[in-house]
Amino acid sequence: MQAPTETGGYPDPIRTTAPFVVWTLAWVVTLALAKFGPGLLWDSQQTMASWAAVAANLVVGIGWIVAFSRFLQAQDELQRKILQDALTVTLGVGWVGGFAYVVADAAGLVAYDVNVAVFPALLAVVYSIAFAVGKFRYR
Repeated sequence: MQAPTETGGYPDPIRTTAPFVVWTLAWVVTLALAKFGPGLLWDSQQTMASWAAVAANLVVGIGWIVAFSRFLQAQDELQRKILQDALTVTLGVGWVGGFAYVVADAAGLVAYDVNVAVFPALLAVVYSIAFAVGKFRYR
């Protein structure tokens, strides 16, 4: 965890934002490689290449998490609170909504299968709305 600097301020957000952006882009690239590589870049029967792409995505994902943690720690108290509140709402919606869907599907209440890509898209929308509400609330 990073503490305030000796002058009482927080680390320069640019110094943590740039690595966070680079790690985010790297994670997206490795995710696309793992998803679209089999069949486009290599034969889908080459499971070692697919496993290597998935492993690369996991390793870069860990780097992304560390970069996000550093980015969050470099924010001032208000910005950190807004981000953490938005993350709290997003986690709650994902947890409660995800398990509600699983239970409803297991009970036969869901007539059609939902594409798994809908879930992260929903969470992105929830996070964006919660972040905007937080910015509006604390302006």
